[in-house]
Amino acid sequence: MDGKAIAARMRERVAERVRALKERGVLPGLSVVLVGDDPASTVYVKNKSKCCEEAGMRGETIRMRANTTEAELVSVIDRLNASKLVHGILVQMPLPAQIRSDVVLRRIDPAKDVDGFHPVNVGKMLIGEPDGFVPCTPAGVMVLLREYKVQTAGAECVVVGRSNIVGKPMTALLIQPGVDATVTVCHSRTRNMADHTRRADIVIAAAGKPGLITGDMIKPGAVVIDVGINRVDDARSPRGYRLAGDVDFDSARKVASLITPVPGGVGPMTIAMLLENTLQSAQRFADHRAA
Repeated sequence: MDGKAIAARMRERVAERVRALKERGVLPGLSVVLVGDDPASTVYVKNKSKCCEEAGMRGETIRMRANTTEAELVSVIDRLNASKLVHGILVQMPLPAQIRSDVVLRRIDPAKDVDGFHPVNVGKMLIGEPDGFVPCTPAGVMVLLREYKVQTAGAECVVVGRSNIVGKPMTALLIQPGVDATVTVCHSRTRNMADHTRRADIVIAAAGKPGLITGDMIKPGAVVIDVGINRVDDARSPRGYRLAGDVDFDSARKVASLITPVPGGVGPMTIAMLLENTLQSAQRFADHRAA
């Protein structure tokens, strides 16, 4: 499953809609706040900024020192909440230990919470309200399933992982009317995980453990979505490491009917959905202003 190609098409469509919105006098704006200098976070933010620029949006990266206080970060969020130029706010995780992530996420205006992590948006997603924001990675997985015409109604789906970022929202989306999958959630306390994954028509791996799911744990013909992005030491790589998913790709690809690679699968879809959410926020702002 070529997430990179699908994400590229999505970003082209977003760029077209951004141009139309500009003609109405609204330039979609995304502000990303990066606290500290975590290498992985720095790379993610750089990629988001680049894609934002390519889509014709107003992109802003606010960099704050690692010893930033919670009060200082909250003050920045309040400023962004009040700005009419900002339609999307994203605070890059993880945050330094002195800052409580739940306090930060709750401070963001739900109407600008394009990451979809505010409790208001989580609640709207759970009950199927269309006017909230869905977390970008699970939303991207749903697009992949639709683009590849994967039958979800009545399908047995196993989600491996129960995080608030992927596992839980993924489960909520899969059981919504119109999707209609039957979902089992596996996690670190699950006994005999392979017994669950072997009966699944769709396996979505989001546990953060490289190579956790192997080919012998997959039913022949199943669809496998690998959300994991893990750094694995590799002396043969110029960087000294390589990226690996939660699924052992070489063995799983021999069994699965469809499978996402890492990189090039779910990752590009996550950024595409972030742009989509930001555009939706700007569209709502423009419609409200015109009303």
